[in-house]
Amino acid sequence: MDSELVAVLRCPVCSDALALTGQTARCAQGHAYDLAKQGYLNLLPSASKGIEGDSAGMIGARTVFLGAGHYAPIRDALILRAAEYLQPDSNELVVEVGAGTGYYLVGVAGRSRRGLALDVSRYAARRAAKVDPLIGSVVCDAWRELPVVDGAAQVVLNVFAPRNAAEMGRILAPGGVLLVVTPNPQHLAELVGVLGMVSVDDDKERRLQDTLGGTFVETGRELIEEPMRLDRAAVEQLVLMTPSARHIPPYELADRIAVLPEPALVTLSVTLTTWQLH
Repeated sequence: MDSELVAVLRCPVCSDALALTGQTARCAQGHAYDLAKQGYLNLLPSASKGIEGDSAGMIGARTVFLGAGHYAPIRDALILRAAEYLQPDSNELVVEVGAGTGYYLVGVAGRSRRGLALDVSRYAARRAAKVDPLIGSVVCDAWRELPVVDGAAQVVLNVFAPRNAAEMGRILAPGGVLLVVTPNPQHLAELVGVLGMVSVDDDKERRLQDTLGGTFVETGRELIEEPMRLDRAAVEQLVLMTPSARHIPPYELADRIAVLPEPALVTLSVTLTTWQLH
């Protein structure tokens, strides 16, 4: 991670700005954080130690599934929407909260912009640190204060991830935009019952409005819905990259996948909403 990216970070203990000296990020109060050998910075506050993020297996499955392009319509929609708020060939900062592998972030940031991948999983952080030299990767807790200075981000991304409205609003620059992707009830409907996957809460839309409405105003909405043709290996990767992986024993998952047609037609159905500060 380079010094310019560290300069938009702040200390999780005292909230002072950080600066990079060698391989260590320090604040004026003397708190220091060493870059991991994989290139990411761990700024997880002590109160969040031990919380469970995505496992190495989940991140590996996500890397394979996303790399095959099955969720490319989501990334393409994010790129187009973000372009409305980004200056061409600028170095404006893009931040993704709950970034996982950095798949969506690197698409939106493109070749010229800096990006910050924030995730509680150190396995996600390791992966995101490798995707592009302009992307910085940070381990942090999305439910607590984000380790980013006020007003640093022109675009904040939130794709299937926790939403801390106050903190996302704090790090957003004036005129910036928050882009949120949430699943619809139809999302992966062909698999949910057969495989025992976690289903989408019917009350998700109301909770989204309740969570963000006090800080942001919704300024746009887009349905992204397409059929996906998935072979059984892709279906397995899809399940293993989600929280459903924690609830289905491997032998049982294999038996359930075996009854699916190959390829299986599976619905991709999400909503991309655009939010700006009140």
